[in-house]
Amino acid sequence: MSATTLPAHSSVVVIGGGVMGCSTLYHLAKDGVADAILLERNQLTSGTTWHSAAQVRALRSTRNLTDLIRYSVDLYSTLEQETGQQTGWINKGSLSIATNAERLVHIRRQEALAKLFGVRATSISREEAKERWPLMNDADVIGAVWSPDDGRVSPSDLCAALVKGAKAKGARIFEDTGVTGILTEAGRVVGVETTRGAVRCDAVAICTGLWSREAAAMAGARVPVWPCEHFYLLTKPVEGITGNMPTLSDHDHHLYIRDDSGGLLVGCFEPVGKPIDPARLGPDFAFGLLQEDWDHFEPMMANALHRLPALETAEVKMLLNGPESFTPDGSFLLGETAETRGLFLGCGMNSVGVATGGGAGMALAHCIQHGATPMDLHEADPKRFPDCFQSVEALTARVPEVLGKHYEITFPGRQWATARGLRKTPLDAKWRAAKAHFGQVYGWERPLYFGAETEPALTFGVPDWQEHVRREVVEATTGAALFDQSTFGKIDVEGPDACAFLNRVCANQMDRQPGRAIYTTMLNEMGGMESDLTALRLTYDHYRLYVGTTAIRRDMAWLRRHLRDGESVTLTDSTEDDAVLGLMGPRAWEIAEAVGAPGLNDIGYFAHGEAEIAGVTVRAVRLSYVGEAGWEISCPAGSAEAIFDALAAAGAKPAGLFAQTAMRIEKKFLAYGHELDTDISPLEAGLGFAVAWDTDFIGKAALERRQAEGTVPRIVTILLDDETAVPLGNEPVYLDGAIVGKTTSAAFGFRVGRPLALADIVDPAARLEGARVSLDIAGDHVAGTLTLAPAFDPEGERMRRKTARAA
Repeated sequence: MSATTLPAHSSVVVIGGGVMGCSTLYHLAKDGVADAILLERNQLTSGTTWHSAAQVRALRSTRNLTDLIRYSVDLYSTLEQETGQQTGWINKGSLSIATNAERLVHIRRQEALAKLFGVRATSISREEAKERWPLMNDADVIGAVWSPDDGRVSPSDLCAALVKGAKAKGARIFEDTGVTGILTEAGRVVGVETTRGAVRCDAVAICTGLWSREAAAMAGARVPVWPCEHFYLLTKPVEGITGNMPTLSDHDHHLYIRDDSGGLLVGCFEPVGKPIDPARLGPDFAFGLLQEDWDHFEPMMANALHRLPALETAEVKMLLNGPESFTPDGSFLLGETAETRGLFLGCGMNSVGVATGGGAGMALAHCIQHGATPMDLHEADPKRFPDCFQSVEALTARVPEVLGKHYEITFPGRQWATARGLRKTPLDAKWRAAKAHFGQVYGWERPLYFGAETEPALTFGVPDWQEHVRREVVEATTGAALFDQSTFGKIDVEGPDACAFLNRVCANQMDRQPGRAIYTTMLNEMGGMESDLTALRLTYDHYRLYVGTTAIRRDMAWLRRHLRDGESVTLTDSTEDDAVLGLMGPRAWEIAEAVGAPGLNDIGYFAHGEAEIAGVTVRAVRLSYVGEAGWEISCPAGSAEAIFDALAAAGAKPAGLFAQTAMRIEKKFLAYGHELDTDISPLEAGLGFAVAWDTDFIGKAALERRQAEGTVPRIVTILLDDETAVPLGNEPVYLDGAIVGKTTSAAFGFRVGRPLALADIVDPAARLEGARVSLDIAGDHVAGTLTLAPAFDPEGERMRRKTARAA
């Protein structure tokens, strides 16, 4: 039974009684927050949790996301012992089948990833797959992967166990209690208003599923979630179903299949989902379902009849249609919002709420108490979305595709087709005229490569764009290339205390003379990297920070969070004010002369200055992310086309993001979200040169401890022997038969003439210059050589060519 009298104050108010809300409350109470309460406007599990198919598959795209589900599995299997309440945990494994060559590569890459993350997974033959699922038509099956640790759970029983455990530790639950308002003061949560009165609090957790957009809006926060209809078929008992069976994943046909009460449960993630307006459901939608839609389900039914001939004579119990919420990128939302301090999100679960809920509730409870998740979860950070994804138009266009991609093969270069053109750089028209193939990054349309006549055919083999990228790299290496870097986040930090403030939040020495550029990181108290950025000191009281394209919202929130009362500093997001063009290559100097800006050649390395191009004053900083000398040139957005025309007329050629990535990997330049995140410090990343030990920055004490422990760099380069191999990143690295690390970025190195990767080698004994290692690429072990240095040094290569010519 739920409690009856609301408290006047609670440390944390959890809104929503589904699996995320119940798990978050349980973990708060377990951690000693005994006065936490949960508010549910109807009854527990009455939203989407109750009708979940409740599959629990351990493997996810990263180790930390996988660890969340591994935590869930451990929790679900032990909760009954703790609480006396069954969870319905059934561990029968899962079987993933492939019916074409590319899907087979896909599931074998997943098998390799599973081994990297310590999850059991094994390739098996078609015959073995048939033995595990005798009712399956295996005529078109060419291979399979068996994952014995997967299972399922009863969602209602699970929530009952979590609630029982939370109550035993002092937490309280209030059903039939709707939240009508969230109270804030000075941008921070201070309480909630409900249908039964007000409660003052220090933090609020929004775990309200498909209603989270409306719930967060009460506190001034924007949450990009939208529901789609989700279907699964239930039959009456079917001959041949005896006891519990593994989950059968036929993703080529968009299906998941398992037993259910002696019958079959056949669910789908069809190629294009059906969005639904939450307003249609109304506030009293409890334990409700949507109308059956056999016309929409018919193609999936045909697929199911092909895979399971027994369905032809099975008696249908019902076609269940229930709403589930999705985000624009298919990953959930977990953490504090950018807009409102003390407002935390645990929502937008994209149909993995039950599987992830145990671990995600633990992580959210930790974040509420400690200000950060227990491990890096940047994929789930609510601050990863730009405002352009908040509109109903963008959401209703995108989420049907998100549902449809749930089982799609994750080919390299795969792009979203919907909700495109939301943000265009000032040079968009120029890039289109040059036949750019675009990708979407943080809502921006960014050129990936040029010369595209048709859409590329996606594959795990050598990509269609290989020769386009090769030409762009050659241009950047022998001539001059133009890279559009306008999407970089730009933050102006101004005021008398700007220098002192930045010296506190940045690890490098920020008190440099105006005219200097500074590479630095921002660290958390544990020494992990929250961001890496380049700062230009424009005047003594004015810096401009250039941050990653996807980092602007997160970094602005981090900076605001660390401003002290009375500190005279203003922060301005000026991202869209200026365009940025990277002019890179050995002919960049000639082009500067040709456009009447010879002063660019006088700018020293990691310095910046003004010049005039096409009658426009620009600011150029001499640095390079591709290893070829040149400048990043900033100009007013409205003048970008004139600058481009002048540089192009002088001989500069456009180059895209794929060329930039290949070149930065060759030069061993690191990227946030690949080599860098909050789980690694500058010392492990080899960025100790950007640490000023004589300043008192956030995370310094933790960094000093790591230094005293003898921490050394972990990131290495691996050059592969096989020129036809296609590494993508996230492959296990083997030495003498044991996994010693993983690749973090990979590409074909056009300047070195072979595939290569950067890798995080966690085993110190394996970080040996010249060590012979191998990568597991979809089950094939590809040999390579490890080096601690960059694969390519442009300056050294130019000296080699000069010497050869002289000889």
